[in-house]
Amino acid sequence: MADRPRGSQIVGRTIVSEEHGKKYGEVEDISFVGDTGELMNLLISNTTEHIDDVKLQEDRKGRNIVPFSAVRSIGDFVIVSEGDII
Repeated sequence: MADRPRGSQIVGRTIVSEEHGKKYGEVEDISFVGDTGELMNLLISNTTEHIDDVKLQEDRKGRNIVPFSAVRSIGDFVIVSEGDII
């Protein structure tokens, strides 16, 4: 992804798998590197039953974490590669 989006453009969007079109939940928040502003992780809320198919790490608040490196595209949805988050 050449142009990295602003975090505010991602929050609230639904996360969908590239391979199977499974909806995992919504982006609640992001984590980033303070010095550079580089996006590191997406924090997911309002998860669906498909979230159990992928064993994601959780933050201290129990939100699932998707590494930003798994993001393939951002439009109406945030498309992620299952292979990069499993």
